[in-house]
Parts: sequence; C-alpha cells; structure tokens
Amino acid sequence: MIKLKLITLGKLKEKYLREAADEYVKRLSAYAKTEIIELEPVKLPESPSDAEVERALSTEAEMIKKKLTDGALITAMCIEGRQFSSEEFSKKLTTYINGGRGELVFIIGSSFGLHESIKALADIKLSFSAMTFPHQLFRIMLLEQVYRSFKIAEGSRYHK
Repeated sequence: MIKLKLITLGKLKEKYLREAADEYVKRLSAYAKTEIIELEPVKLPESPSDAEVERALSTEAEMIKKKLTDGALITAMCIEGRQFSSEEFSKKLTTYINGGRGELVFIIGSSFGLHESIKALADIKLSFSAMTFPHQLFRIMLLEQVYRSFKIAEGSRYHK
C-alpha cells in the first residue's frame, strides 16, 4: 500500500471541515496509508514587508523539509502550477505509483504560499485554479481529488 502525506501550514479550525477531512482520509484508507501533518505558520504582522514574508516562508520551508522523505513524489500546491483535469491527474499519479514511487507528498503552504526552495524540490507544481481558495477548504478539495484519482484509476463509477 502506498503512503500519502499531506503537509499543511495551519490547522482545520471548523468542526465540519475536520469531519470532511476525516471522511476523505477514511475513504482513502482503501488505497493509501494517509498522514496529515499540520505545521504552525510563522506569525506575521498585518502588513508585512517583503523581507518579513521571505523570512517567514524560508522558516516554513525548513519545517516542511524536515517532514519530507527521500524518494517521495513531492507535489507543491501553488497558483503558478500546472492545472490538470481529474483524469489527467489520476493518470499522472498512477504513472508515478506504477513507476515505484511508494509515497505521495502534497504540500499546502501558508497564506503567502510556499518558499521557492520547496517549489524547486517538487516533482509536480499543481494548481487547481487561478482563483484563490481558503486554505481550510482547499485541503478538503485536495483530499477529494486524490480520492477521485484512485477511483478513476480503478474504473469506478464515483467519477461519473
């Protein structure tokens, strides 16, 4: 069984979002051992300078790097990343899994995104849209799309 790891900056605060995340983790358990790692984002002032943002992102990047495993497929969630259809995303993940990548890591940054060093480590830079989504809701969307990818790969009617 493959390993699925979500590394996120921030926690789910609302009960209904935690319940939704738990539901998708439960569904994913048929396909992957899933771990969600919640890291504390660096606190910034209301209107931070570019230098303060850069320092915060750098600090967050170091926290993220400590949670990465050698050989894992790293996907950085970033607005400048590539957009895939659900079918394309499923095919891409299946190709990596069939190629021997036993761990899939998805990284969701803080409200200022991800440091360039994390993006440089990524095998895939992925964007769901040019739109901005709340971080808490986005985690649910990501879990659902990964679950959908597995369902597509097995030929399930879930995707229909």
